[in-house]
Amino acid sequence: MREEKFLMFRNRLQKVHRHLRRQAHRLKVSCYRVYDHDLPEFPFCIEIYEDSVYTAEYKRHHKMSETLHDEWMEKSLNVIREVLNVSAEKTFLKLRQRKAGRLAQYQKTAAEKHELVVHENNLEFIVNLSDYLDTGLFLDHRITRQNIKVEAKDKKVLNLFCYTGSFSVYAASGGAKEIVSVDLSRTYLDWAKRNMSLNGLNDEGKYRFVHADVRQYLKKVPENYFDVVIMDPPTFSNSKRMEGFLDIQRDYAELINECLHCMKPGGILHFSTNSTKFILNADEINSININDVTKQTTPFDFVGRLRRYCFRIIKS
Repeated sequence: MREEKFLMFRNRLQKVHRHLRRQAHRLKVSCYRVYDHDLPEFPFCIEIYEDSVYTAEYKRHHKMSETLHDEWMEKSLNVIREVLNVSAEKTFLKLRQRKAGRLAQYQKTAAEKHELVVHENNLEFIVNLSDYLDTGLFLDHRITRQNIKVEAKDKKVLNLFCYTGSFSVYAASGGAKEIVSVDLSRTYLDWAKRNMSLNGLNDEGKYRFVHADVRQYLKKVPENYFDVVIMDPPTFSNSKRMEGFLDIQRDYAELINECLHCMKPGGILHFSTNSTKFILNADEINSININDVTKQTTPFDFVGRLRRYCFRIIKS
């Protein structure tokens, strides 16, 4: 690849980093996305976590030999390190599928573990920059998490597909009366417990963690029980631990309606999906109060590059 291409990459990265760094400093945000395939020749997702940098190369047909690709990668990483002023020891690289869906978070990629405690809105979270394709904290839900905190006071909260429990931490810090966090992965439930404990949220009488298939769990929840429900499912999952498989475009209405069934009248469901082709048909949902809040919940570092939808649905 010609040197002028690397110069273009450097200039682009410098420009967006300078702009986003100012906003991050003003908002007191220490973890944010800097770059997401802004230039077609450099298909990276680059995120800053405190003093470390996570870089993911989207899988593509680049038509380079292995040797040329290695050279291209090393030059690219040198640009990233120099522009972001980070050492090689604090730069972490992954290869990920584009449009893979959040099921990718369950794929382990390395034997060495590098965990880091990061800060967001005066809360602490454990991220892992080395072992998994996703780090443990979805940066695109920063605003949604804060909304949950505001709504959760004295409420019963259900966090489905809870992953590492960031929504649960926010709900607990907001004064939730009860929180149930559900996930099919014991690894991520343990991670969620660690995040809660890290923030001094250790009341086992108020905070429960349930290892279960969400679809099966919802069938057992009493009617009119929860005040706030968060559901951020993978786009697709065929885990052997599930009954059947999950396809969010096929299954979203059933999942949402089961959530509404277990919610109190006036209860709030936050439903999100990163299925880029997702279409919600309001006629299939048992509520007349459905609001697309994707734009309102888009953080500054995802403007123009967000690939998920977010809906706020109130039980009628």
